[in-house]
Amino acid sequence: MNFVAKIYENMQARSDRPVLIEARGSELVPFTGAQMLDIIARTRAFVASRELSAGDRVGLMAPNSATWAAIDQGLLGAGLIVVPLYDRQDPNELASMLRDAGATLTIAATAGLADALRGADGDVADVVTFDDVLACAPAADAAPGDLSSDDDCTIIYTSGTSGEPKGVVYTVANVDFMVPQTVSALAATIGPRDREDHVFHYLPFCFAGSRLMLWTQMFRGNPLTTSTDLNQLVAEMGAANPNYYLNVPAVLERIRRGVSQKVDEAGGMGAFLYRRALAAVEAQKAGTAGFMDGIFASLGQKVVFPKIRDRIGSRLEFLICGSAPLTPETQAWFETLGIPVLQVYGLTETTGIVTMDRKDLAAPGTVGVAIDGVEMKIGDGGELLVRGDNVFDRYWNKPEATESAKTDGWFHTGDQCEIDDRGRLKIIGRIKNLVIPESGHNVAPEPIESKLMALDESIEHAVVVGHGRPYLSVLVTGTTPEALEPAIEAVNAELPFYKRLRRYHISADPLTIESGLLTANQKLRRAEIEKHFAAAIDAMYEADA
Repeated sequence: MNFVAKIYENMQARSDRPVLIEARGSELVPFTGAQMLDIIARTRAFVASRELSAGDRVGLMAPNSATWAAIDQGLLGAGLIVVPLYDRQDPNELASMLRDAGATLTIAATAGLADALRGADGDVADVVTFDDVLACAPAADAAPGDLSSDDDCTIIYTSGTSGEPKGVVYTVANVDFMVPQTVSALAATIGPRDREDHVFHYLPFCFAGSRLMLWTQMFRGNPLTTSTDLNQLVAEMGAANPNYYLNVPAVLERIRRGVSQKVDEAGGMGAFLYRRALAAVEAQKAGTAGFMDGIFASLGQKVVFPKIRDRIGSRLEFLICGSAPLTPETQAWFETLGIPVLQVYGLTETTGIVTMDRKDLAAPGTVGVAIDGVEMKIGDGGELLVRGDNVFDRYWNKPEATESAKTDGWFHTGDQCEIDDRGRLKIIGRIKNLVIPESGHNVAPEPIESKLMALDESIEHAVVVGHGRPYLSVLVTGTTPEALEPAIEAVNAELPFYKRLRRYHISADPLTIESGLLTANQKLRRAEIEKHFAAAIDAMYEADA
C-alpha cells in the first residue's frame, strides 16, 4: 500500500477523531478524519471539473493548515504532481517556478495570495483559492487512484542558496521508502507507549523535511498540531505543549538567547545560579570540575534547570533539528536542561533525510548516522556522496544538472563532511561556500560563523567574507562592538592565521526573507548578501589598498 492510500485509510479509521489540529493563537481547533475526507472529496470534484489529468502539475500556495494537508492529499490521490510553494516568498520567484514546472493550475489559500501571483512578472496559469475548491460538492468516490511506484508525485524547488532554484522530482517510491524510515526512527526514540504523541509543527509544509513530518504523522495515524500564524508562535507552542517538534537551528538559538537574556535581566541570585550551574556542568564534561562545581551542578539540576525546562515546554521530551548544523554549544545547552536535541541531515534531493541521530549515539557537533538503506562515503574534496532509494529521481526539465549531480548512482551533496569511527556525520560546510583568500587556503565559513555566534549570543546572523581578499572579515547583525570584539578575539585565538577575522561590519538592518538575503527556510543567500553589502565590504579593505 503506497503512502497516499495508507494516509487515506487512516483518515477513515479516525473519522470521529482528530487527524490535524490547527493552533490559532492559544486556541486548538481539531479536524477529524471525516472533515479531512470531506475536503479531499471536494478537491477531487474540483480537479474533475477542471478536467485535469494524472501527471498534470498543480501549485499549492498557502500557510500551514488542515485544509492545506487535505488538498495536498486530494491532489496526490488524483495522480497529480503537487508543486508546494512558500506563501511568504517573492511572487515573481514563485511565478518563475510555476512556469518552469508547467503548472496548469495553482491553488492559493486566499484571494490576496492569488492576486499577488496574478500580478507577478510573466504569465501564471489558472489561479484559484481554497474557497473555490471548497465550494464544490464532494465527489462520491474520493479514494486514491492506482499510483505506481514510478509515478511522479511532487516537485519541490530548492532554496536557491547558490543559484537558480531547481525543481526536485520525487516519485511515489521515494516517499514510500522514506516515510517508514521516519516512522520506525520515531518509534525507536519514543519507545513503547499507550497514548498518542503531542506533536507540534511550525515549519512550512512546502519544505521537504517539513512535509515529510506531516506525512509521517498522518501515516502513523497520530494527530499533528500545526501552527497557522508564525507571528503567534509562542502562544501556539504554549497551547500545543508538545512532546517533541521539528526545528531549524535559528529557532533553537533564539530560544537559548532569549532565556539567557531574561535570566540576566532579572539578575540577582537566580542569574548567578544559572550562570554558575552552566559553568559547573561544562567543567564536569571537561573533567576539570572541583568540589564546588559538583554542588552548583546539583543545584542547577534540582532548582534552576527544571524551571527553565517547564517554561520551554512542560511535556517536552526531546527536540528534532535539521536544515542546517546546530552549534554544539546550543545542543549542549538544551541537553543540560534535560532536553535532548536529535539532529537530522538531508537535502531536498534526498527526500529530506540522509542521517538521523540515535539517542545512544547523539553527540554535539554531529548530525547522526545514515538511515537504513542509505549509503554514505566521502569523495573528492571531502564532499559527501549518498546512495539509496531516498535519492531523488531527477531535476525537472534539467537533464544536464541531473546528470552532473549523480555518478554511478551516488548523489553529490555539495557538502564538505567527515564521518567518524562510529558512523556519525559531521558537516563542515557547503563546498560552493568556500572562501579562498589571497593566501590560497580553502576556508569553510560556517564553523567560524557558528563559533562566533556561540560566543556572542546577541548576534542574529554572521557572514564571513574575504574571497580573493588579503584576509577574512565578517558581516554581522544584531550585536554591538563591545560584545563582538571579545568574541572575535576568542575565535581568532583558536584559528590558524589564514582563518582569522581581521575586520568586521555591524549592520543595523536584519537579514530577512523579504529582503532577498535569506532563503525561504532562512539560509544565507551569500551572493546576494555580498552584493547588497558591497560598499561595506569594500570599506573593510580600503585601509589595505
